[in-house]
Formats: sequence, structure tokens, C-alpha cells
Amino acid sequence: MNNLRRFCAAIFGILNLVLISCGDKTKTKTTTTTTSGAGGGQQTLQVDAMIAATTTLSADIEVPGTILPNETTEIHPEIPGRVVRLNVREGSFVGKGALLAKLYDGDLQAQLRKLEVQLKIAEQTEDRQAQLLKIQGISQQEYDLSLLQVNNLKADIDIVREAVRKTEIRAPFSGKLGLKNISQGAFVTSATIVTTISQVSQLKLQFNVPEKYGSQLKNGQSVNFTIDGSAKTFSANVMAAEVQMDENTRSLAIRALVKNTDPGLIPGVFAKVKIVLGKNENAIMIPTIVVQPQGRKKLVYLYRGGKSVPADITTGVRDSSRVQVLTGLKIGDTVITTGLLFLRPNGDVKLKKLANPQTP
Repeated sequence: MNNLRRFCAAIFGILNLVLISCGDKTKTKTTTTTTSGAGGGQQTLQVDAMIAATTTLSADIEVPGTILPNETTEIHPEIPGRVVRLNVREGSFVGKGALLAKLYDGDLQAQLRKLEVQLKIAEQTEDRQAQLLKIQGISQQEYDLSLLQVNNLKADIDIVREAVRKTEIRAPFSGKLGLKNISQGAFVTSATIVTTISQVSQLKLQFNVPEKYGSQLKNGQSVNFTIDGSAKTFSANVMAAEVQMDENTRSLAIRALVKNTDPGLIPGVFAKVKIVLGKNENAIMIPTIVVQPQGRKKLVYLYRGGKSVPADITTGVRDSSRVQVLTGLKIGDTVITTGLLFLRPNGDVKLKKLANPQTP
């Protein structure tokens, strides 16, 4: 019995030694893993970079535009009435003042004839009373009343003649008529559109430029444009700009006079406008992908003494893959171009590849 107890005690002792040994190994392994993980978080990030250098930049931008007539308007009657004559030949050219439509004015003409007869009698009365006044046959007051009657009738005649004039719908300027919207015999009001007229002998080009380029366009500056369906390149001269920026699009409206006359240039046609803003021999260009937006700011990371240093920049003209840097960079700065998602201010970095300064 005693031998059995001693045997069991020996077995328990051996098991305790085995368990203690396994616990030490696990602890050692855990400590080793933690140390290795801590060391792995401090590894230096390897990146590529480029040297900021100057290059020649042609500042060209392309914006959409629209062809406009020099003048255009809708033709409305001034007064309501029935159309008794319609001279609108759709698509034809008319001169300024050409009669386009005539409204019924029979009642006005009758009123005008009546007033003219009354005026003739009043003038005869005024003439007789003027003779009587010379010989003191009537008082000055009586003569003044007859003269007043003459003047009142003349004023009434002028009013009726103006009403007759309003029954004539005439072209406000020389131009090309559009489609007519009424027929002879129709009753029209001042809201009725009889037709439209456009001055197409001289065309305008309207387009919008982003606010950063608004100050660079001057009156008289030449711009080129193309339209769909034509291989020709047309030109226009800037004539005016809007007085303020559009608050919604942050752009400035520009109008230019078209130099060319071509059947394909129809008002309302879409145009692609190419604007040459000039040539900069000392522009600093960097890849667009290295610019990181930070709210309203833009920044790039520079390599300085083994560290990634952020630099705020302002940008200018863009092309398909590069952007111009206006401020924030100087010639010779080393701009980091890879690993951008892992860069941190003043983080440890190591250059793996440095691009040739002359490489775009």
C-alpha cells in the first residue's frame, strides 16, 4: 500500500515538471512573437521620387460653347387685334422696318377721320376769332378757349395715329425670319409670338471659362473653335466678358465675334472652343496622381533627409497626366511619387528609384 502511494506521488511530480516546462516554452514563444511584431512596425518605407524641374508649358484649354446670332428677338403685337394681313415668309431675309403683319384698324381710321373734320372746323373758328380779337370784337379769354380746342383735337389725332401705328407689326432690324406661329385672320394679343427674327449676317460665340482663367482673356484675343459635322477650324475675337462670376459654376461667361461666314454655322450649334492662354518656359509640372487634396488645400510629399515632408501647393494648368505647380515647390525639390497612401508627415522613407529630372 505504501509502495502504491509512493508510485502515485512520483507520477504526479513528473506531470508537474512537464506542465511547467510547456508553460515556459509558450511564454517564450509569445514574447518572441510580440517583439518581432513591434520591430516589423518600424520598417522604413521604400518609395520612388522625381526631381522638380522646369519645362515648357503651352497653356491651352478646351471648353464647350454655343453659336449665337448677333441679334435675335421674338415678334409680338403691341396691342390685341385680328390679323388682316400677314407678310411673314418663313426663312426669308427682311430689312429693318419691313411690314410683317397688319391688324384690323377700321374703327381707329373712322375715329381719325372724325377728329380731322372737327379739327378743320375748330381751326376755322380759331382763325375768325383771331380776326375779331384784332378789332377788340371778343375778349382774349374767348380766343384762348378756341385755340385750346384746336390743340386738344391735334393731341387726340396724335393719340389715334399712334394707335393705328401699333396695328402695324414691323421688323425691328434687318435679319432672317423664323417660322410663323399664326395665320391670317387669327386674333392675337401682346403675348402672341408671330415669328422670330435673327441677325445671322454676324454671329457670336459664347462660352464659359473657369474662374482661374477669367483674368487671362482680353478683348480682341483670338480663339479657335470647331463644330460637329465640319472639319474646318473657325476663329473668333473676344468682344466682352460678364461683369461677375457665376456663383453656381464658378465660371465666367465670354462672348466673341465670329470672323468666318459659313453655311454650317447655324445659331444654336454646339462648338468646341480651344483657347491658347500663352507659353511658359519655366513651368514646374508634376504627375497629377501625387497631388493629395486635403479639404480646400492640396499637398505633395517631399523627400528630405530620409523623411517624408508634406508641402502645401497651388496648381494651375492641367494636361492628360500632369499638373502645373504655381507655388509650394522650387526647382530641385525631391517629390515622392509612390507609396502615397502609406506616407505620414515626417515618416521614415528610403529612396528606391529617382526619376530623371528631364523625364515628364
